[in-house]
Amino acid sequence: MAEDKEAVMDILFLVSRVESAPTLRALLRACVRRKVSCGCFLTGPAAALAYDPETEAALRTCARAVVCEYSWERFGRGLSLVSLGSQTDNSAMVAQARRIVSL
Repeated sequence: MAEDKEAVMDILFLVSRVESAPTLRALLRACVRRKVSCGCFLTGPAAALAYDPETEAALRTCARAVVCEYSWERFGRGLSLVSLGSQTDNSAMVAQARRIVSL
């Protein structure tokens, strides 16, 4: 398989479940240890994770982290510390990733 020269990140984590927070944080720590470039898109109920201090800190290690603005309006609280975006941002991030992990 030819190497993807357009990829910006090695792994994109697509997160839709709040219960995935511990797994997401562990995977993000592993990416940091292994110097693997990663990104994260939070959607659905998992948008609330952008408010969680532990998860928000872990997301700061990502090349790009975005929370779905529509989901944030439904599940978030106050101002998001993570960039707000849309499903269009999600699609763009998918196009920039070598691998996708759905949680």
